[in-house]
Amino acid sequence: MAEQSLWMQKVAADPGHSAWYIDRLRGMARAGNDLAGEARLVDAMAPRGARILDAGCGPGRVGAALAAAGHDVVGVDVDAALIAAAEQDHPGPRWIVGDLSELELRGHGITAPFDVIVCAGNVLPFLAPGTRGAVLANFREHLPAEGRLAVGFGAGRGYDFDEFFADAAAAGLGTDLKLSTWDLRPLARDSGFLVAVLSPVGGDVAQNSA
Repeated sequence: MAEQSLWMQKVAADPGHSAWYIDRLRGMARAGNDLAGEARLVDAMAPRGARILDAGCGPGRVGAALAAAGHDVVGVDVDAALIAAAEQDHPGPRWIVGDLSELELRGHGITAPFDVIVCAGNVLPFLAPGTRGAVLANFREHLPAEGRLAVGFGAGRGYDFDEFFADAAAAGLGTDLKLSTWDLRPLARDSGFLVAVLSPVGGDVAQNSA
């Protein structure tokens, strides 16, 4: 069994944490906050009607926006409460409870690779540190040669940007673009957030063998 993620450790310590997070995002949506910035960038990267994996989808805000744009979306999150909220608030995409370090999709009838994988919302820093390389390798395995991965997370969360790029390279992912925001501002030495667009290096190894 995979090492428990930092997110699920937080939930274990505070059983109300998932409900708090869901209510927070619902409140932001009711207030009219822009919750689709990541989805706009991913939509611009993707072919029309693309197969997109929302990795660490939470309550579904990114995946729902991509589905509304006409994409075929699968969302995976380890927190069953967040998946239940996604199913309730955003019917349409396929929402699955699963650990990204043991990405199991074949059992759900999903065998084709994804055109784009998006991993937003500080998902990577919430993984157990020992599983981050495995998660990136799983992403690589679910992408064809022309596929792309878009990742975003903040600085100061226990996962150094340079360490991330080293892990990505070890997983067979090359860096296409480095940004500091989802609205395309360039990355600087003092940037407090990273948005990276990556693509597979080498041959087409996408097998969706989970």
